[in-house]
Amino acid sequence: MSSATGDRVKRLEFKGSDQAVTPSPLSTPEDLPRAFVAAWMARDARGLAALFAEDADFVNVVGIWWEDRDAIERAHDYGLTTFFAQSRLSLGRVKTRMMGEDVAVVHARMRLTGQIAPEGSEAGARTNILTFVCQSLEDGWVCVSAQNTDIVPGAETQVSDGSELTPQDYRRPR
Repeated sequence: MSSATGDRVKRLEFKGSDQAVTPSPLSTPEDLPRAFVAAWMARDARGLAALFAEDADFVNVVGIWWEDRDAIERAHDYGLTTFFAQSRLSLGRVKTRMMGEDVAVVHARMRLTGQIAPEGSEAGARTNILTFVCQSLEDGWVCVSAQNTDIVPGAETQVSDGSELTPQDYRRPR
């Protein structure tokens, strides 16, 4: 089961006050990345966290591991109100692999623009793949684990010099 942007795009309905946008239960695992992007663009950390199970795990692009919905909400609230406050997140390819009737793995390619760099300028665009492990519950699909990975063009791994990581491609001669 696979879909790309534009394929079977469902209109996500939101309910709640101006302070918190809470997505309605998700009817398919493919709805999760779309709802994630919608909550991000609304700067709604509570709505974003509501996509996750209470005891969900989320590992961000630098390996910070949040181990429950409250931690996921706090971390995203911080980012969405500071260095991601003017960012734009767009959804690209979405691929779903069903692991039975009630578990799915969803990979979603996304593009982030408008992040604020530490010195205050606008950082360049980033592309990532967000992997969601989803479970179907009585009232819809929920994410139980997510992993966000930046795509580093021209690299196949990272090399550590003991203090920092540098993208490296061993296929290219030096």
